[in-house]
Order: sequence, then structure tokens, then C-alpha cells
Amino acid sequence: MAMYGSVKPEFLSFGAEVGRLRKAAGLNQQALADLVNVTRSYIAQVESGRTRCRREFALRLDRALKSGTALVETWDELLESIKSDKYPEFFANFPKAEQTAIMLRAFEERIVYGLFQKEAYARALLGDEDAVKNRMRRQEILVQNPGPALSVVMDETVLYREVGGKETMREQLEYLIELSCRDRITLQIAPIRYIRNVWAPFVIATLPDQRQVVYTDNAYGGETTTSPRHVALVNETFIVLQGEALNVRDARALIRKVIDERWK
Repeated sequence: MAMYGSVKPEFLSFGAEVGRLRKAAGLNQQALADLVNVTRSYIAQVESGRTRCRREFALRLDRALKSGTALVETWDELLESIKSDKYPEFFANFPKAEQTAIMLRAFEERIVYGLFQKEAYARALLGDEDAVKNRMRRQEILVQNPGPALSVVMDETVLYREVGGKETMREQLEYLIELSCRDRITLQIAPIRYIRNVWAPFVIATLPDQRQVVYTDNAYGGETTTSPRHVALVNETFIVLQGEALNVRDARALIRKVIDERWK
């Protein structure tokens, strides 16, 4: 069994769906365990992502919860995604947490935050069609209803760093203004100055059961963790960033100014 700090987000996603359907059926964990002839602790392990059940067990859960084929389809989709997603190895165990999150908070210091990148901007960065398709597919959560709440702080230098030419930059920054006007999206810009304890880009994904998964970028790729100590440190850093950054209205005005002065 995986330890807490190395729980795979694929299993967290499946477990969260089991918990959601169980609660919708008005059952506690013991009642569901009785229906499928396992212990309550096993149900708890499945829901918390600490174990991977077999497909046959997903079928049994569907029958017990009267959920049609919802769980077995989720099980199949997650298995397929583990096999087929072409993310860099260091990032491979974070996207599923991202896709099931109810809240995402991120800091980016060099380039536009991945979920906010237009296709032309992403293509100039990645140069690989499969990678571009994967990035665009990640962005589908922006149109989900309900989708996650997003709070993003980007360093001001991102607005000036040319990626793909002036037209690409103009389109990208106009899109940032559009995104900043959407419900459930908060976009702030951190001025160009030293901010204590801010060393690298990161994303905090808050899952439906309130657990958090953190991805931190670095020179050799990146790192994903659920360590309570690391999660607490990154949360504190994000609070500092929000306090130092321009508010949403002023950030929007700055983006417009940069478009007019640099990318027209």
C-alpha cells in the first residue's frame, strides 16, 4: 500500500468519486462495506486513494450504489489515462489531481500559467504537437460547470518576455484580460521585486475532500508532494504573494498598458 506522501492522484480521483456517490446514496462507509462484503477500512482506503481496487470491485460498487456504470467507467478512464497521457515523467502524477480539483492556486514567474496559455503561445513554447494537445486538453476544466476556483499570481516579467512574436503575445495578453473577468478566476500580477520565500513556480490543487497536492517546478523538472509540511510551506508562500501582488483591477490595467505600449 502506498504511504500518504506518495498517493497517486489517479487513485485520489477515483476515491473521491466513490465517496461522492456513496454520500449521494445516503450511506456511510460501514453501510457500503456491508453491501459489498469488505471491511469499512478498505472502503476508507479506496476513498482516500491509498489503494487501487480491481475493476471487478468497481462493478460491485456500482451495483451497490445503483450508479449504473459510473464507477467502472471512471476506473477504465483513469487506467487508460495512466497508460496514454504523454506528460513529462516528473509531471505525470499531478494532472489527475489538477483535473479533479475544486480549487487551484498557482504562481508563475517566467511564462504564462499553463492553464491560461493560448494555443499559439503554447506551441511556441513546446514545439511538439502531442505536448500542445495535452496542454489544451488540460484547459477543458476552465469550461466545466462547476469548474474549480482558480487563483493565479504571475510575475510582471511574464508580460514582457516575448514568446512566439508580437501577435502571439498580444493575443495571449488579451486572453489574460478576458480570463480575469470570469467568475471563479482571480488573476494578480506580482511587481518586479524580491518577495521573501518565493523561489520557484508552483501549483496547489485542493481536492474535493480538502486534501492538497502541490507541484513545484525546478531546474531538473519538478516535484509533486502531499507532505503536510511542504504543503503548509507553499500555502504560506502563496499568502505572501497575494499580499504583495496587484489587485485584480490594477493587474488588468497593467496588462492593458503592456499590450498598448509593447505588443501593438
